[in-house]
Amino acid sequence: MTNADDRLIVALDVPNALEGLDLTARLGDSVSFYKIGLGMLTGGGLALAVELKEEHGKRIFMDLKLFDIGATIEAAVRGLAQFDLDFLTVHGDPHVVRAAREGAGGSDLKILAVTVLTSLDRGDLDAAQIRPGSIPDLVQERAGRAFEAGAHGVIASPQEAGLIRALPQAEGRLIVTPGVRPAGADLGDQKRVMTPAEAIAAGADHVVVGRPIHRAGDPKAAAEAITAEMQSPQAQRPNKLH
Repeated sequence: MTNADDRLIVALDVPNALEGLDLTARLGDSVSFYKIGLGMLTGGGLALAVELKEEHGKRIFMDLKLFDIGATIEAAVRGLAQFDLDFLTVHGDPHVVRAAREGAGGSDLKILAVTVLTSLDRGDLDAAQIRPGSIPDLVQERAGRAFEAGAHGVIASPQEAGLIRALPQAEGRLIVTPGVRPAGADLGDQKRVMTPAEAIAAGADHVVVGRPIHRAGDPKAAAEAITAEMQSPQAQRPNKLH
């Protein structure tokens, strides 16, 4: 039996907490870290997070991508910090990151900054009137500014993980990568992807995988296969942080 590796974060992209509990039961001890996002917030997502944390000993990543004025962010994060969560996403704008750190206070909650969503390409950024420049350059710049504002880590495509890891400000910080698909898997709505081993080798600390696990005929076997890939020689990287 494969032991859980908390570098794998499974996205509970299911409609409600009951389906989330069913999936976590099927995954059992093969997964120790779960992501709960906005899609399940009205389906009992926060209650599920608390249950998985308190009753099953799982680590929890709330992927809410908060964005608002500083005072509102600080209040929202202060409220979330009482639930003993592990990771929380906010947008990477420096004022948002600073307010989130204030809200987290002395808790163990890690604030992760969103750089550029992995579902976006340059055409999407043009449509949103985001300034010109390559996505890797924009991601690296936003990551650096988020670190300077106090982010514990960033969310970024695995294709930009190496660039971010090379930043002086990235020392001791986390890189969490969605947009990870096992070889041969459907890309879905992701446009900037790598395999789990490639993402870890590129500098990621955690990879987030959803559909390739929860849509698999045997989700536990799918999770164990990804864990095995992350522990393979192909996933090793030079100058790995400890």
